[in-house]
Amino acid sequence: MRLHGIRIPHKKNTAGMKPVRLPLPETVTIPMLMHIGKHARAVVKPGDSVKVGQIIGAADGYISSDIHSSVSGTVEKMVELTAFNGNKVSCVQIRCDGKQEKDPTLRVPEVTDFDSFITAVKTSGVVGLGGAGFPSFVKLGVNDLSKIDAIILNGAECEPYITSDTRTMIDKADYVFKGIRTLQKYMHAKRVIIGIENNKREAIASMKSYADKTEGVEVKVLPSIYPQGGEKVLIYHTIHKLVPKGGLPLDVGAVVINVTTLAFIAEYMETGIPLIEKCITVDGSAVKEPKNVIAPIGMTISELLKAVGGVKEEPAKVIYGGPMMGIAMQSLEEPVLKITNAVIAMGKKEATLPKITPCIACGGCSAHCPFRLDPRAIAKAYDRKDAEELEKLCVDMCMECGCCSYICPANRPLVHTNKLAKALLRTYRAEKEKETK
Repeated sequence: MRLHGIRIPHKKNTAGMKPVRLPLPETVTIPMLMHIGKHARAVVKPGDSVKVGQIIGAADGYISSDIHSSVSGTVEKMVELTAFNGNKVSCVQIRCDGKQEKDPTLRVPEVTDFDSFITAVKTSGVVGLGGAGFPSFVKLGVNDLSKIDAIILNGAECEPYITSDTRTMIDKADYVFKGIRTLQKYMHAKRVIIGIENNKREAIASMKSYADKTEGVEVKVLPSIYPQGGEKVLIYHTIHKLVPKGGLPLDVGAVVINVTTLAFIAEYMETGIPLIEKCITVDGSAVKEPKNVIAPIGMTISELLKAVGGVKEEPAKVIYGGPMMGIAMQSLEEPVLKITNAVIAMGKKEATLPKITPCIACGGCSAHCPFRLDPRAIAKAYDRKDAEELEKLCVDMCMECGCCSYICPANRPLVHTNKLAKALLRTYRAEKEKETK
């Protein structure tokens, strides 16, 4: 069986550009939710003095993550924003003092075994930096390490524009491999595979130069077919195993971690500085000077765009992440998040949606779906609000990659319909569960 996908323009305009560190803004606005799971609980109040790396939001539950201040300064106020998942989230707004004094309690973690390694990952505040945002200590906290056959590093970076992971593999290759050696030591990784699309020659060469000197590590050069970086797609194309419906990567002996996430973990274990800044690709037709930058978490997107030289035209749409799976912002006053790997500002021409026309039943959507789902049938079932049929059509397997919408000659919003259909199915299941109690 071969998993399917689509070929899309790469537009990797910034692949050769080393990240530039941006000057500090006057204030940062740091949300208490920048990850999958529960909100962190704010532990500071207006008037408090804070230092770089200080905990300002404490994890409030198992699937949650500590939030740290990216600047030194004074807490001005608590504000409320609409989070990336559409929910309201409280934020800590801090006025920077420009000193960037570090929290004196920060320490390099003492790691001696698997448990202390997972504790260090948790303390760092890191979540999946490829965009998923799942707390990394939960993903790596495998109960039975003997189940792991391979740890797969995701360096595919298959979305157009984004090159921040590419820069990690080039500029921080030493940290990637320090991270690999840590996984080998504490997670007993027998086999480590770095998956990279074949359009990233410099990154491939960088990773191979280290892999050649590291036992048990393989660089797997993959075709540039979107969505190569999807977790289940990457697993299939590297170890040739299919994750079952409703299953997890560990069910086929795999653990997948983003290359930038792993490089950060290795750096944290050397410095003790938690996750307070991000390498971000800033690009799109509205951007004057596309580039990679290092920005503090909490910097507003409006300030970010100004700091890179401004825009050529008023952006018609600005996206967190790439154009295929990214999330459109409601306002340029939204902040840089832990999961922000790119900001794509589109001009009017690029952002204008094409006219939707009737389905011509060409079958392209299902032929190019990585999981061979049938978006046409899903759309019909959703229109009928037929949750039972949606369950049979396995709509919950949809990874919302956008292949169906991209390939559709009628320009139908198929991935959007799939999202709505998944929500309908969740409601149906919840109601069904209530009836059985």
